[in-house]
Amino acid sequence: METIEKQINLIAQNRIEFNEGVKLILSNSEFDFKKTFESLKFFIFNSIPEKTDYNSASYQKAILSIPLKQTFTPIVILTKFSTKIAFIKLSELPESEYEKIIISLLWIFKITDTERRETECKNGCGHDWHEII
Repeated sequence: METIEKQINLIAQNRIEFNEGVKLILSNSEFDFKKTFESLKFFIFNSIPEKTDYNSASYQKAILSIPLKQTFTPIVILTKFSTKIAFIKLSELPESEYEKIIISLLWIFKITDTERRETECKNGCGHDWHEII
C-alpha cells in the first residue's frame, strides 16, 4: 500500500484528525491529484455495499455532511448525479476545484468506511487497510 493510501485509511479510521489529514495530503510535495482521486474512488466504491449503483444510505449521509458549503461544485455534482457519472464529472473539473474534491471524497470515504468497519467488518475482515498501525 502506497503512502497516500495509508494516509487516506488512517484518516478514515480517525487515527489522523480529518483536517490535519487533508493538510497532510494536499501539502505533500508529491501530491498527485489524479492518483489521489483514483485511490479515493477505488476505496469509496469498495466501501459501498450496494454494487449495482454504488449508492447507499451511508453514501448519501456522507454527501450531505461534507464539511464544505453544499453549493460548492463538487458537492452539487455528487448530489445531482448518479455515483459513477458524478465521479466522471469530478475528474473533469479544473485544478481550482481539486482541494474541494479531495475534501469531499475523503469525507465520503471516512463515513462509508466507518459504517463498513462497524457492520460488515466488525468481527474481523482480513482487509489489510483495516489493519494499518
